[in-house]
Amino acid sequence: MGTPKYPKVVGYELIAEIGGGGFSTVYRAVNIEEHRVAACKLVKLTEETTDKDRKNVEKEMRVHAALKQVHVLEFLNAVVVELKHKLLYVPGIYMLLEFAGGGDLFDKIAADVGVDDEVAQVYFNQLVAGMSYIHSQGVCHRDLKPENILLDAAGTLKISDFGLSAVFRLKDSGKTRMLSEKCGSLPYVAPELNSDHPYHAEPIDVWGVGVILYTLLVGNTPWDEPTASSPEFVRYVNGTIFLERPWNRIPFEPLSLVKGMLTVDPTQRLTLDDIAAHPWCMRQSQLSKHGPAELASRLTRPIHDNGDMNFSAPPTLGGSGDMDVEDDDTIMHSATNHLSQFTQSLMLFSQTQSGARYTPYLTRFYAALGPGLLTGLIKEALEAMNVKTKLLPPAVTSDGGGELHRIRVGGWDKRRQMFKGWVEVERFTYRGAEGSFCVMRRDEGNPISWRQLWRAVIESQLVEPHVLKK
Repeated sequence: MGTPKYPKVVGYELIAEIGGGGFSTVYRAVNIEEHRVAACKLVKLTEETTDKDRKNVEKEMRVHAALKQVHVLEFLNAVVVELKHKLLYVPGIYMLLEFAGGGDLFDKIAADVGVDDEVAQVYFNQLVAGMSYIHSQGVCHRDLKPENILLDAAGTLKISDFGLSAVFRLKDSGKTRMLSEKCGSLPYVAPELNSDHPYHAEPIDVWGVGVILYTLLVGNTPWDEPTASSPEFVRYVNGTIFLERPWNRIPFEPLSLVKGMLTVDPTQRLTLDDIAAHPWCMRQSQLSKHGPAELASRLTRPIHDNGDMNFSAPPTLGGSGDMDVEDDDTIMHSATNHLSQFTQSLMLFSQTQSGARYTPYLTRFYAALGPGLLTGLIKEALEAMNVKTKLLPPAVTSDGGGELHRIRVGGWDKRRQMFKGWVEVERFTYRGAEGSFCVMRRDEGNPISWRQLWRAVIESQLVEPHVLKK
């Protein structure tokens, strides 16, 4: 008997792992006959899975499936493979979701820089429109944070991950209830969750929206937790932090909005209706009149300016014929619906040994050193930064073209948030000599912290001499 395989999920085959979290793994899934792509979130079922665990996932699916709006990642379908089939298939709950071809919004944002005022306004208004719809359906998200904000292939914002969501208002009767469960990630949770009292649903999502706007504007979260044990939060409450960077570089209008959403007293906090009527949100957007390519260009301008894209984009190898560039049909076939003005402008197609490949992570680089040697140096560099590493046996690349060297990594960022991910290194011929293509793929944690880790790796004494720059 062979090893259990993944089932087809309503015509979709699970192709490659693209992310995950504490309790699930996300795969890219392709319906080859229809040339369609989706994401498949797998929550594995084991002998240890409790009835409560299953009920939580079923609640997530029920809530998410009912939400249909342009800024909510669409829930497409689901299948369950029970434990009794474990000899044939991997048991689990398979949720088929819309594929966010543009990747993480915050993967494209420069740490401690953020995006310009117009880009922030476009994406913030989309977030508010999505959250207003979610609340209109009586649902509270409760886990708003950068890693749950995705982009589709056209650059449209999508709110994802309803694992901690709760119904606070019944649509039929309009009856509302207070919530009491403590959940969310400390840098993003509202201060009222620190008490043992029940809390109103809508204000805690407004707080999360406020933290996201701050992060868009400055490229970092405002504090590690909204309690007296955080010096930054204490200075925020007493008002002294507004004289410091980066607070003092936020323009007056968006700053007034951030302060209104991050009002400690939930009864005084802005509502989503207040936010939508704020002058900064009401201002006519010039950027929205332009196409997706211009939006992509403006979004990534800071990581061009700080040099990050000199590493992420394919290296200039000089002369012709150093790289095999596939034709548009081949790229389209391999990408399956990811090719767009937006994703092309973001450079989400990497040059690999077998041609152009869709790679939705800008935390990547090329090196003039073979995969075996480079992997060892990266592992050593990460361990010097107190990152936990585990070297895995080489696997086959997603296109079957060669060997993939892999390191599993994990640790804690400056905001005391756990991160987990992969370093994946494969062979790449550079000017006729052996080189490597490396992707650092985050599973869990803040995308901006992950970008800082990626930059630290390529600037480390061990790795930097071998890194190719544009």
